[in-house]
Amino acid sequence: MRGRASLQKARGGGSRMARKRRVPKLTASNTKNLIGVGKVLIPVLAPIALKAASVARDRYDQMRARKLGVPVDSLAQFSGKGGALHARLVGVGNAIGDLRTSGRTTPEADAFAADSEQRLVQLAAAVRAAERMPTARRKAAHHSVAVELDRMEAELLRRFGVS
Repeated sequence: MRGRASLQKARGGGSRMARKRRVPKLTASNTKNLIGVGKVLIPVLAPIALKAASVARDRYDQMRARKLGVPVDSLAQFSGKGGALHARLVGVGNAIGDLRTSGRTTPEADAFAADSEQRLVQLAAAVRAAERMPTARRKAAHHSVAVELDRMEAELLRRFGVS
């Protein structure tokens, strides 16, 4: 047979003294001690915590910028649900500018560049308009813009001679 103390321990209980030790009493002297420790530690730990938060935010921004393929300085321009598409639109626009200045200009390439720039303006407007659409419509609009960008990027690569 088990004793009374072992039954209480088996049930998850314990002696009254053990239960009292689990919850520290809040007394005036304990409170004064906690305030004193806080007065010493907060001025030491606050700058460290702020520095850690700043480093974490910088790394997060660098990761997002790398993911979008843009410089960290221009990351704010590509925020929102369509931020990645806006970054792609800018990238395609830059590539079209490079196509025009590459020395491989032909009347056909110039026509493609002019048509593509007009299409980019329309696609950018569609992405901006989709920001305020319900989720299903926004996703459908973003998908169609992404498909059109894929087509334009493939054509640009072909014109640059990359297969």
